[in-house]
Amino acid sequence: MTETTTTARPAPKAAVTLTPSAEARIADLMSKAPEGAIGVKLSTPRRGCSGLAYSVDYVTTEARFDEKIVTPGGVFYIDGASVLYLIGSVMDWREDDFTAGFVFENPNAKGACGCGESFMV
Repeated sequence: MTETTTTARPAPKAAVTLTPSAEARIADLMSKAPEGAIGVKLSTPRRGCSGLAYSVDYVTTEARFDEKIVTPGGVFYIDGASVLYLIGSVMDWREDDFTAGFVFENPNAKGACGCGESFMV
């Protein structure tokens, strides 16, 4: 009889780390979500001068290859096709007297356009 041993592995780390401020903003968005919304989703559509942009939208269905992060205020999804562009990123929510929005620290971005709306990998 052969003896086998199993080793427990830690859960995989999420592609994107959400700051407490980003989690609070997700909770705020979900408290105002349209009927049928199950969460918010981050994707990187082709747009802008540098090629890719960050987009956060409500979602009504869970896509098969999306990464799912459960936060205290709601579910946050990362588009499956965008994960490779976002691994290791930190997503924050920042507000000041003039602007408010999600801000990304993305170690994969090799450059960004002057207005900050798009990035390249």
